[in-house]
Amino acid sequence: MGRMLIQAGIDLNLTFKVLDPDPHAPCSQLADFTCGKLTDYQTVMSFGQSCDLITIEIENVNTKALYDLAMAGKKVFPQPEIIELIQDKRKQKDFFVANLIPTADFVLVENRNDIISNQHLLPAVNKLAREGYDGRGVQMLRNQNDLAKAFDAPGLLEKLIDFEKEISVIVSRNEKGQVSSYPPVEMVFHPEANLVEYLFSPAQIDQAVVSKAEKIACTVIEKLNLVGLLAVEMFVTKDKEVLVNEIAPRPHNSGHQTIEGNVTSQYEQHLRAILNLAPGDTSIIRPSAMVNLLGEEGFAGLARYEGLEEVLKLEGAHVHLYGKKLTKPFRKMGHVTVVDQDLESLKKKANFVKQTLKVKA
Repeated sequence: MGRMLIQAGIDLNLTFKVLDPDPHAPCSQLADFTCGKLTDYQTVMSFGQSCDLITIEIENVNTKALYDLAMAGKKVFPQPEIIELIQDKRKQKDFFVANLIPTADFVLVENRNDIISNQHLLPAVNKLAREGYDGRGVQMLRNQNDLAKAFDAPGLLEKLIDFEKEISVIVSRNEKGQVSSYPPVEMVFHPEANLVEYLFSPAQIDQAVVSKAEKIACTVIEKLNLVGLLAVEMFVTKDKEVLVNEIAPRPHNSGHQTIEGNVTSQYEQHLRAILNLAPGDTSIIRPSAMVNLLGEEGFAGLARYEGLEEVLKLEGAHVHLYGKKLTKPFRKMGHVTVVDQDLESLKKKANFVKQTLKVKA
């Protein structure tokens, strides 16, 4: 996502510096690059001191350093206190409750014994409080037989929602307080990896649900007082209620398709927000689908892309490879956006991409 943010920033004549722990990070050749640990206080402080404005593309960063950089006069967006809140899923949930934001029923737990004591909530989802990312730190507990899989660490136990659809609304806010939202998208998750496998824009939901979801997303970003971009992932229940699942204070997987599918991409919108510029037009140009390119199971090593030429021939397809040299199972290696006015054709093309383009070693 840092790579795509830089690509959007080039059009605005912006200069970037990047800090990443991987010496071969996707953006390492696109900007002034520093290899270093994001969670190390001194590394983040040293890096940030030469920047005018600091932003993130992952929440797992040393917030003490970001606080101190902000105190020293650096602009840090999203603000450190918001990153700190979102780093902890328990704090997220408490924030939702305190601000009357609809979410699934839950209890906070300290260990596996707490989960066993609350097994009346099953079927449920057990989430680690911290450092869960890209499907990690989440465990489905459907019945008593699954209790052995529960995390023996601080987290939460959340009632499993019998939802009809999973959607996401991306919303932005600048320092002036101007808020803008994208139309909801519909997400389909990989059944094992718990990663977004593909999505469709716009979501096929009632207009009343669209309005409700956009209103909730705008409420969340305003209550947070966040400057930047916020992805709000939600469940739509069988009764057409909308419940917030999780939030991410940065460009997000559920907005990749905006590069081709919307007037303003999520990456440009994030830059506009943190630079205190007017928000861009979020209108849909054409319906779109996004297919995540995940490393195939059973393959690890130097990446090779099988079926790439066939997908490049597909009308309306736009391939984005992230420049990652090494693949491993379920690693995000790129994505493909497909645009088409006909929704049925769009779904067929998305499935063709999913079945054809494979990342192997």
